[in-house]
Amino acid sequence: MSWVYYGKLFDSKFQAGCLAARIREDWWMNEYRSPRFVGIYQTKSGRYGVKYLW
Repeated sequence: MSWVYYGKLFDSKFQAGCLAARIREDWWMNEYRSPRFVGIYQTKSGRYGVKYLW
């Protein structure tokens, strides 16, 4: 298993958190598997990203 990183970085942790919540909750509507873990990380430049683990 390996991490999947979403391709966009966000300026605020709130924006990244909104995407993480959507990844956690919207999987059932599109009949995808739910990721085991969805996390938010911060880059050295201070921007935020979303990663998830299948």
